[in-house]
Amino acid sequence: MNDYEQEQFEAFTIVKEGLLQMDAVQRRQLIEAAAEYMQFRHRVDQFLDRYFNAICTETCFTSHTSACCSKDGIITFFADAVINALYATDAQMDQLMTVLNQGNAGHRCVYLGEDGCLWTVRPAVCAMFLCDRATNAVFDATPAARTQWERLREQEKRFKWPDRPVLFDYLERVFIDRGYRSTLMHLNLSPGLLRVKRNAGLL
Repeated sequence: MNDYEQEQFEAFTIVKEGLLQMDAVQRRQLIEAAAEYMQFRHRVDQFLDRYFNAICTETCFTSHTSACCSKDGIITFFADAVINALYATDAQMDQLMTVLNQGNAGHRCVYLGEDGCLWTVRPAVCAMFLCDRATNAVFDATPAARTQWERLREQEKRFKWPDRPVLFDYLERVFIDRGYRSTLMHLNLSPGLLRVKRNAGLL
């Protein structure tokens, strides 16, 4: 297990332990807090299925030339792990932790399995990543799709960019208030994001 895998494993461990200590009402509150985000993710998935499914399947799984999923480590937020755990089964969570514990022998994302991503709710950075090859092919042929994508990118900020109260910060604070700390709590550790919060009067 390398440093990246260790960091991810520790975040999942914290999330699992923290959620186990919560009662059904507290867990339901987290799911309700994430409901709007999940609706957003559904819209993203619909957009990707409509415009990118064919080209991305060919690029990622057939020719293996895409930048998507080609790195052994991806940037994740602590909130990504929380949201995934809220919607994943115990077996699905165990599978993620197992692949991290085994280490990555290949030159691709440790979470990429035979049938695609092993996350139940993929990290936001993955859901919102489109390689140049795919975007050029789709947006040149369908300019309206570019406008829709730009709108989705703006909507994403409402959940992650802390110039206002946002879901990703809230989920970090829930666990911080319970005494947990993870290096993936970027909205409460990153100097740049803390500056954004400070400028917005949130600190």
